[in-house]
Amino acid sequence: MSTRTAYLTERFRKALAQLPHLPWALGLIWRATRGWTLAWAALVIVQGLLPVAVVLLTRTLVDSLVVTLRMPDDGLALRQTLLWVALMAGLLLLGEALRGIAGWVRTAQAEWLRDHLDDQIHAQAIRLDLSYYETAEYYDQLHRARVDALSRPLALLENLGHLAQNSLTLVALAGVLWSYAPWLPLVLIGGALPALIVAARFIVRFHRWRLRNTGHERRANYYDWMLTWDRAAAELRLFDLGDSLRTAYRAVRGQLRGERLQLARQQMLAELGADAIALLTMGLTIAWMVGRLAQGSASLGDLALFYQVFSQGQRLMRTALGSIGEMYSNLLFLQNLHEFLALRPRVTDPPQPVRPPAAPGTICLENVRFRYPGSQRLALDGFDLTLPAGQIVAIVGENGAGKSTLIKLLCRFYDPEAGRVSLDGVDLRDLALADWRQRITVLFQEPVHYHDTVAYNLTCGDLAAAPDAEAMAAAARAAGADGPIQRLPQGYETVLGKWFGGAELSVGEWQRLALARAFLRRSTLLILDEPTSAMDSWAEADWLARFRTLAAGRTAVVITHRFTTALHADVIHVMGQGRILESGSHAGLLARGGRYARSWAQQLREVEESSPRRTAGD
Repeated sequence: MSTRTAYLTERFRKALAQLPHLPWALGLIWRATRGWTLAWAALVIVQGLLPVAVVLLTRTLVDSLVVTLRMPDDGLALRQTLLWVALMAGLLLLGEALRGIAGWVRTAQAEWLRDHLDDQIHAQAIRLDLSYYETAEYYDQLHRARVDALSRPLALLENLGHLAQNSLTLVALAGVLWSYAPWLPLVLIGGALPALIVAARFIVRFHRWRLRNTGHERRANYYDWMLTWDRAAAELRLFDLGDSLRTAYRAVRGQLRGERLQLARQQMLAELGADAIALLTMGLTIAWMVGRLAQGSASLGDLALFYQVFSQGQRLMRTALGSIGEMYSNLLFLQNLHEFLALRPRVTDPPQPVRPPAAPGTICLENVRFRYPGSQRLALDGFDLTLPAGQIVAIVGENGAGKSTLIKLLCRFYDPEAGRVSLDGVDLRDLALADWRQRITVLFQEPVHYHDTVAYNLTCGDLAAAPDAEAMAAAARAAGADGPIQRLPQGYETVLGKWFGGAELSVGEWQRLALARAFLRRSTLLILDEPTSAMDSWAEADWLARFRTLAAGRTAVVITHRFTTALHADVIHVMGQGRILESGSHAGLLARGGRYARSWAQQLREVEESSPRRTAGD
């Protein structure tokens, strides 16, 4: 087999491989726009038959005009001609009306389909594990899915509609051409084939270019986002980063633009050659028909009909073949959407979940080993930890010790590759995800700022419980957020964040709001990641004085760098190198003289050294 034959065979095999995506895509469209799709199908049939009626009427009208011109005094012939003219005008007007209606139907389909696909993508993004967000490949898939979901399914439907409509018209027109000569339909097809070959070739090339450059497109979007993001605005100005980011954006866009324009230029030249072949074919066949007219074997009406049939037939043939090429293109890109929606979470519910107890239970991590996807480094190795029911446990350690990983395993965002995490002896993998996570409240180190009302920011931790105003106020007081809330113009109904013109809070005030949200969610396990990091020393002392009361009846895990926060815990664990290195009370760890004691002494020295400078500054 020659190299060229093997290449074409492989292309054909890849084209056939896209066909299974067609029924999936059509099913997606049908579920989203059922009634509108039926209206679209009816319009396709009517619009497909209308051009044939116009062509056939053209011959009758031309022949009637010839009779009228030969016998201008014949009133019956004149009235007959006027009737055909009126009928032609009616058909043309109907065609325009149908185009307008079709545009309205397509707009409705587009809106319903977009909302349906957005909902599908949002649901999938929520369903998938946190591990997917650790890989660049997932972001490429998400980017392609979000871009292609906006236009590809509807474009595929339009391609299919054009193909069906044009094919219906072509079948009827081919019958007309057959009546003149059986070989004419074959000439019509042959003249349009070069255009199909060109279209298919560049569809594949553009798809490969798109896959190859998804990362570059995301990088351009990243630079664009950084240049316009409010949270980056201060550093961009202070460090004068704007010009460097603009330069980087222009460089990436310049590469993408250059390659895309080169593809477009090559496609234009190839299409010009295909068009020249089509025009030459059409010219030769029209010359043949003119010869028949000169011999007296055809009338002017036949010539007009033939010209319209052949010119429209060739245009429709090229359009139909182009629709096939575009369908192939859209199926290639819809594969991205299909693959994204086909992703499945790795952390799942067991076949027969165990119901967790209502009261706080003892949580044990036993000989846990864990590494992040794609990483060779173990984040936890031989990790053992017990969280007694109803106690306050502090976890301290340097950056990279594995504290954040511990939170993710407790929330079951990941499952360990070895060992187990259990609740009262029951492996968390035997519990339903929703049941377990409903028992957990986490104050993350960088809590999300919801650009909504204060009330929503407080209650979104447990929307199903619908806390009342009194409960919200109590949680706000407990977290020290009541003061900032009272200063807002509409209190709990004030919209926060600048995105929608709301009030802005300081970093510490946002953290207090998130802390109130954590307390408002009545869970049995409370995890606080650096809860006082954005508080000043006075606010921290005030909060710590109330913390034990707030955590009463729950198991609390406090992850912190501040030993002044850790010393309020029942037990302190020191993490390092993915393991627990020391455990005990504050006094016991100091007496041991280990890593905790050395870090405590270092923090005291830093406080003592900074105190004179603060006094002098005052």
